[in-house]
Amino acid sequence: MAAKKTSGQSSSTIALNRKARFDYFIEENLEAGLVLQGWEVKALRAGKAQIAESYVIIREGEAFLLGALITPLLSASTHVHPDPTRTRKLLLSRRELDRLIGAVERRGYTLVPLSLYWKRGRAKLDIGLAKGKKQHDKRAVEKDRDWQREKARVLKSGG
Repeated sequence: MAAKKTSGQSSSTIALNRKARFDYFIEENLEAGLVLQGWEVKALRAGKAQIAESYVIIREGEAFLLGALITPLLSASTHVHPDPTRTRKLLLSRRELDRLIGAVERRGYTLVPLSLYWKRGRAKLDIGLAKGKKQHDKRAVEKDRDWQREKARVLKSGG
């Protein structure tokens, strides 16, 4: 069996959703492909994507990415009218989709895009099956982060 990652085929991150881990408890990660148009692929290669305000919905048994911003390049074709925030279909297996539908509809989970990256020349989206954090959970995380920072600073100056 061949090695999973070779030096020539490393994955590179296009966009991250840092706020997602602050706002949600991520319970599980899934990898999904995206249905993209040509101009979108070119824009992604140039790194012109944002997924901070985006979210994933399931409609009629299929998953879609809404609110992701892919800024078209200035050199985009004249006969194509790019829509930077269009709804993009996600490619998942039927088994994964059925499981996600059950989690979202019955158990109250949310699907949150975590990162957009390249894998073997294809754009992939890392989706998190998440539960929302309450305000006191967010405060506790912030307090813990501040304590870790303070502790590191004290150890650095004292040692």
